[in-house]
Amino acid sequence: MTATTTDATPLTTRPAVSNRLPRTAAITDAMVIGGRNLKDLVRTPQLIVFSVVQTVLFVLLFRYVFGGSIQIPGMSYTNFIVCGFMGQIAIFEGFGTAVAMAQDSKSGLIDRFRALPMARSAVVGGRAAADLLRQLALVVIVVLVGFAIGFTVEGTWLGVLAAIGLCVVWGFAMFWVFAALGLFVRDSETAQAASTPFFVLVFVSSSVILVDTLPGWLQPFARNQPLTLVCNAVRGLVEGDAGAALSPETTGHYVIMSLIWCVGITLVFAPLAVYAYRRP
Repeated sequence: MTATTTDATPLTTRPAVSNRLPRTAAITDAMVIGGRNLKDLVRTPQLIVFSVVQTVLFVLLFRYVFGGSIQIPGMSYTNFIVCGFMGQIAIFEGFGTAVAMAQDSKSGLIDRFRALPMARSAVVGGRAAADLLRQLALVVIVVLVGFAIGFTVEGTWLGVLAAIGLCVVWGFAMFWVFAALGLFVRDSETAQAASTPFFVLVFVSSSVILVDTLPGWLQPFARNQPLTLVCNAVRGLVEGDAGAALSPETTGHYVIMSLIWCVGITLVFAPLAVYAYRRP
């Protein structure tokens, strides 16, 4: 009786599959989401139309309704208000950001995105890129409408470009505030109501009036809040000496302080927005 032996064939081990995303996923995924949001704007042009119409109407309202009763030393109210609206756009457009993020969260779209193998920051990052392009377009529209109603540049065109760039950085910072707000509340009506207090930043600032005309107890807040710093910086850059003369500090001071505020706001609210996105 002979016994046959068979050599045991070693099992081939499967290569380990890594669940890690590539390091570039945060950028590439954000570009995809940003492209999606831009396509949504193209497919729903009424959103763009209403944003433009609302912005233009506010500029015309302040120019022709309040312009005759508000006197600005050394500067026309048209120049004053156009520079102010360049800074205001970040807040007015932020209302739409909060509502849109809340609506996406409530509809379940955010849950579907979370189930996909994509970078966690891509959804809010892509939305930020798309919203910044829209804000940039609105800032340019405000300037063009301003030219039509008598706006003039007393500084340099390089200063105008720097002012537009500062407004985009400011808009980027405020995007994270409203994105975090919308993702936390997860209801479009609540997000709209929760955004209403931000009107305080608009009217208790130097965006539409001189801070010196406010009650004394309110002036310290108005003078040091971020929108005032941005508007003062924009006026100094766009209107040169005439814009700088309206504020107690130099234009460079307001530019630096505005950038510090933008960095601080982004460092606080960007992680909060990503956390709110990840929250089940």
